[in-house]
Amino acid sequence: MRSAFDFGPYRRSTVGFDRLFDMLENSNTGQAQENYPPFDLIKLGDNDYRIELAVAGFKSDEIDITAQQNVLIVSGKKAEDSENRGNDYIYRGIATRSFERRFALADHIQVRGADLKDGLLAIELVREIPEAMKPRKISISGGEKPASQQTLEAEKA
Repeated sequence: MRSAFDFGPYRRSTVGFDRLFDMLENSNTGQAQENYPPFDLIKLGDNDYRIELAVAGFKSDEIDITAQQNVLIVSGKKAEDSENRGNDYIYRGIATRSFERRFALADHIQVRGADLKDGLLAIELVREIPEAMKPRKISISGGEKPASQQTLEAEKA
């Protein structure tokens, strides 16, 4: 289902934002959003972030973290516990159902690492912008030949 908002004028006046507009148009799919496991997004600095997921009851070998291009997928599948078989639970409030959480990552966001401690899975992220994409100062020549043209003439001589 497409959004009621028309992104056509923005698509015509921008370059390279197709994926963003596709995400905005397809965000309202009519399906209920999964809220398990709960998570926090934390900005640690200008280029450092952390995602913390509450995964109580899961061990590190029961959680899988996959970083694909611009998508981080965190999934968990609880292994059958042989020590809990045969137990009669009066109340079971700790959810151990399988889950899959997807996070859309901006360009140049890299996963630095993950740590599971006290029932919280912390995933460290960093934005690493390549040197070629960082802003650079462009010099303006004052009526002289451009530097590249001067270099070509010097090579010919």
